[in-house]
Amino acid sequence: MMEYAIDVNNLTKKFGNFTAVDNISFNVKRGEIFGFLGANGAGKTTAMRILCGLSFPTSGKGTVAGYDIATQSENIKKSIGYMSQKFSLYDDLKVWENIRLFAGIYGVPEKEIEPRTEELLKTLDFTSERNSLVSKLPLGWKQKLAFSVAIFHNPCIVFLDEPTGGVDPETRRQFWEMIYEASDRGITVFVTTHYMDEAEYCDRVSIMVDGKIEALDTPLNLKNKFRVNSMEEVFYLLARKATRNE
Repeated sequence: MMEYAIDVNNLTKKFGNFTAVDNISFNVKRGEIFGFLGANGAGKTTAMRILCGLSFPTSGKGTVAGYDIATQSENIKKSIGYMSQKFSLYDDLKVWENIRLFAGIYGVPEKEIEPRTEELLKTLDFTSERNSLVSKLPLGWKQKLAFSVAIFHNPCIVFLDEPTGGVDPETRRQFWEMIYEASDRGITVFVTTHYMDEAEYCDRVSIMVDGKIEALDTPLNLKNKFRVNSMEEVFYLLARKATRNE
């Protein structure tokens, strides 16, 4: 059993003369909820694309789910779940059709798809909505469905890119309950968010500024280190050092 779901050393990504990700090193333990924070232009999106097997580093080494980020990107894609900031299901398909489609994409055995689909619909209390077009669902319902689909195949890691953007506080609370449940099942959660109160829910948090990781620790330790009362204040103290924007 691997100790780290993600292990990165001196990761760098350049685009011409521009260094988007600048020599970062960190690891994420199995089952950990890891917050990956940074203002626009900090480099977190570029780093996440590399970790998801969608881009290659210019230099540095790393593994995701035990696979090399430079040479085994296809293995990485099969071992992770992903939910983007912009809704990542198909609006013109029904709820059950979306579940079945992504179950097939993620390689869930055919005989397991139908019973697990029914189980998921019951868990989400979506049974009455199974034949509804996804476009007709409220945003909060869509986000909960998208997350459930992203972990339908029980991946080692799920990457969440600002998953609660635009949803109401109650739905955000419910969404984080789902995140905790996934973590309890052993799924590592790698999450970006602009809501600093959500950073408080993470086991550890890193904060990127201009391509570098400026801080990485538990929320409590970061608040104590910077002698402030909230993660929002920690983020502000670090992010104001930024000199570049996207």
